[in-house]
Amino acid sequence: MTALTAITGARIFDGDLWHENSALLISGGRIAAVAPRRDVPTEARLVPMDGLSLVPGFVDLQVNGGGGVLLNESPDVEGIRTICAAHARFGTTALLPTLITDSVAVTTAAIEAGLAACAAAVPGFLGLHLEGPHLSIARKGAHDPAFIRPMEPEDLARTIEARKGLDALLMTLAPENATNEQIAALRAAGVTVSLGHSDCGYAAAAAAVAAGAQMMTHLFNAMSPLGNREPGMVGAALDLGHLNAGLIADGYHVHPASIGAALRAKRGPGRIFLVTDAMSPLGTDMTSFFLNGREIFREGGRLTLADGTLAGADIDMASCIRFMRDTVGMDLEEALRMGSLYPAEAIGMAGRKGRLTHGHDADFAVIDDGVNVVSTWIGGTPVFAA
Repeated sequence: MTALTAITGARIFDGDLWHENSALLISGGRIAAVAPRRDVPTEARLVPMDGLSLVPGFVDLQVNGGGGVLLNESPDVEGIRTICAAHARFGTTALLPTLITDSVAVTTAAIEAGLAACAAAVPGFLGLHLEGPHLSIARKGAHDPAFIRPMEPEDLARTIEARKGLDALLMTLAPENATNEQIAALRAAGVTVSLGHSDCGYAAAAAAVAAGAQMMTHLFNAMSPLGNREPGMVGAALDLGHLNAGLIADGYHVHPASIGAALRAKRGPGRIFLVTDAMSPLGTDMTSFFLNGREIFREGGRLTLADGTLAGADIDMASCIRFMRDTVGMDLEEALRMGSLYPAEAIGMAGRKGRLTHGHDADFAVIDDGVNVVSTWIGGTPVFAA
């Protein structure tokens, strides 16, 4: 008989509703049920969490690094393991290590590392996000322009082959450097295509969506803005209902008023969800690091190149959720969904992630009233305790 664990004493947010005086029952790494405390089987192993809250583990689809490691600089299984462990400290139970635009050799190494991490079942590893190299020079942000280029047939083939060994594969590209036929081929192979780092107009973005693009990367950042006669990429993200869009909620990448306006304007069923875009300093006291040979400086919650260009973010997912609640004024429940359920839906993993209901993976964070993470569990096993 599979052992049964019961987490007791905590309020439980299942992704839709709060449960009081209940226990979270875990069996075989999955959620068996949320049951009234009086109905917990006598044979269950009890784990008390009195006075705390259980919430679905956070899902982060854009994670460049953490724990002192950047995927571009350590494209191997141990690098991925370190990144996942660093983010687990902040409640993230599933993430996509993200490769920023780099050489073909580094891209190939990162894909091989992702395949190996999937085979090794590294806790927290969900798949890969390839952010580039098929982006727009005009909206390159911190990406090295020396590596930005059009998608070639071998790039398409490499990406499609990689998807076969991964649970999830996300690719950010710009319509300027990838054809709609290539987007359609990626979508047919199960790759989630996200539009980003692009200066294209609404019509080109809409055509890419019609071909199969499903997402926008870090809404507002590194994309053509919303204008009165040209809606741009921002307008497309808000108007095209089936698009999901990631958002960096750190107070530096997007103004709170813009966040609020976007949330009110977004047409469904697509959602705006949270990403950290975190770099290697997360969870460390590092003051600088290198990407593609360029030094990036950490100061006052910001990461920048020497010229002041933002280069990723210095924030964790729990902090993003606090920002949405405390600064943007969102209900905690919706902020939690933006950090768990909505990204799981965007990547096609809502059947496993983002909820604490029967059959879902037993991935959850234990938080206090300040949304500080007390412990993190992946697959029914504690991986971090404060």
